[in-house]
Amino acid sequence: MFPLPNLVLFPHVMQPLHVFEPRYRELLEDAVKDDRLIAMAVLSPGWEENYEGQPPLYPMACLGRVATHHRLEDGTYNLLLLGLRRVRLIRELSCSCRYRMGEVEVCDDFNPPQHATAQVAMQRQLREAFLKMLPSLPEAQDQVDQLLGTDVSLAVLTDIISYMLDIDLCNKEALLAQLDVCRRAEMLLQHLTVAAADMSPGAAGQFSFPPQFSVN
Repeated sequence: MFPLPNLVLFPHVMQPLHVFEPRYRELLEDAVKDDRLIAMAVLSPGWEENYEGQPPLYPMACLGRVATHHRLEDGTYNLLLLGLRRVRLIRELSCSCRYRMGEVEVCDDFNPPQHATAQVAMQRQLREAFLKMLPSLPEAQDQVDQLLGTDVSLAVLTDIISYMLDIDLCNKEALLAQLDVCRRAEMLLQHLTVAAADMSPGAAGQFSFPPQFSVN
């Protein structure tokens, strides 16, 4: 597991990472020798008191696959991690390695067929609400418009927007933990409504696209 205090990874997105801590360099090296899978977890509040140890984690994480990695001259790494699936932490495992390992269960989206009509309408609302936030990023307009094309499912759409939206960590973790796709979309629409009310610099409606490298 790769726990960070300031990053919530979602399925369907690509996250750049700069890895410099020895324990996470070891994690990456072991991962690329095996299945290239890494679970990105989030440290719970209060982690500062025991960062070098095993501070508590939020129970929901995102399983990612190392798409590409590059070792720098100083031994650190730059990598791209592709989010794959939501996973719930069952328990932590004892191991001889310096990084943390855990047993997880894969969590599927709850997407009942009877909600299909409602999802189509919600997908349109969500896409339109998000596109209204983009005047501050004209250079990203074309890329985002292609990314959020009408053929993108509601589940994928919610994950992409949740990842890009600048809201606090607790709310992002709540979106990751919500398996009901319609409920997740409703939560996201609420955040977008709040963000639209304040488009000043630093407000929730301001985005960084493409995303910057996150450091461990």
